[in-house]
Amino acid sequence: MTSPRSILLLGSTGTIGVNTLDVVQRHPDRFSVHGLVAAKNTQRLFQQALDHRPKVLVICDENALNHWQQQGLTDQLSAQLGYRPQVGGQGILEELCASPDVDTVVAAIVGAAGLRPTLAALKAGKRVLLANKESLVLAGRFMIQAAQASGAILLPVDSEHNAIFQCLPADFDVRKASSYGIERLVLTASGGPFRSKSLEDIQRVTPAQAVAHPNWVMGPKISVDSATMANKGLELIEALWMFGLPPSQLSVLIHPQSIVHSLVEYKDGSMLAQLGCPDMRTPIAHVLGLPDRIASGSARLNLAKIAKLDFEEPDLRRFPMLGLAFDVLNKADSAAPVFNAANEVSVERFLKGMIQYPDIVRITERCLERFGVANIQNLDDALNLDAEVRLHAHSLIYSSVV
Repeated sequence: MTSPRSILLLGSTGTIGVNTLDVVQRHPDRFSVHGLVAAKNTQRLFQQALDHRPKVLVICDENALNHWQQQGLTDQLSAQLGYRPQVGGQGILEELCASPDVDTVVAAIVGAAGLRPTLAALKAGKRVLLANKESLVLAGRFMIQAAQASGAILLPVDSEHNAIFQCLPADFDVRKASSYGIERLVLTASGGPFRSKSLEDIQRVTPAQAVAHPNWVMGPKISVDSATMANKGLELIEALWMFGLPPSQLSVLIHPQSIVHSLVEYKDGSMLAQLGCPDMRTPIAHVLGLPDRIASGSARLNLAKIAKLDFEEPDLRRFPMLGLAFDVLNKADSAAPVFNAANEVSVERFLKGMIQYPDIVRITERCLERFGVANIQNLDDALNLDAEVRLHAHSLIYSSVV
């Protein structure tokens, strides 16, 4: 019997983190939790620490750690675990990701904050389970190069990319993507809560309506991205880097039931699909257990009860963010960081009631126009561009020019 895989979970209190720990605890003989990293949800992190007894516990938000200390929670954990949680900046996270005590890193920190730790894990040759879209969107070329140089294993957690991964040949190599007879990759999308709303009604959408996803339980930011289909745009960019196929071979199909999670069409006319209930534990269990199939806790799919599966082409008038993303695909190296940063700022401000729903696409369009084709030669260039775009997006919001 092999020793359990040692897991470092970046973003343990989010949706991916919670579901990962749910799968992990079902297989104590296969996995051990080396470290948990979170930001502000200290109540959930405290319980996770007691349940999974990690060897390392990191809180990225210093105010949250101070709150723990005021409540005496650090003393309680010290008595239980034998150490105190630490405040973690980027340097500490990168060091943790490269630690010889860790063999699997689950990268589930939302946004650009997860980029450097994920890259550190890839450079260290780790097995990286990627749930952070922004890492590939911001720095896809550098991520893939790092994995290839170190021999790291990069595995997709997102349900769409995981579905594609499951439908590809077992020996698939991104460096030889054109040699497998693939016609196209088809990312499916539920269409979110506004698939059938009138274009007029969409102009008046509220944050509460935007986060009410019909199929998936997700955080507020990704729920809004699903409503605008910016998430599908980010996934297209992610697929471009992860699977090495040109933009012309990437497509999106609306599938409201969220049962077919994505498809691969081959040149002989075959189309392979991965089906399952909309439960993130399924793709998480797949990449955690590889090469074995392990129990996820997900409900079983009853096709007879579902009875039918619907598909339709996306309406780019209803989902203009997806249209922008298709344009970005052709210049992903330079424009993808702009698309991502502008969208992140816009969604954050929309959720706070500072801008209207249609302003999300307006701000993103203006940022893409402003920054055009950027010259990105290294990771610092990508991060500097990200920072510049965020400042510009904020200036657009505060000057009320949207």
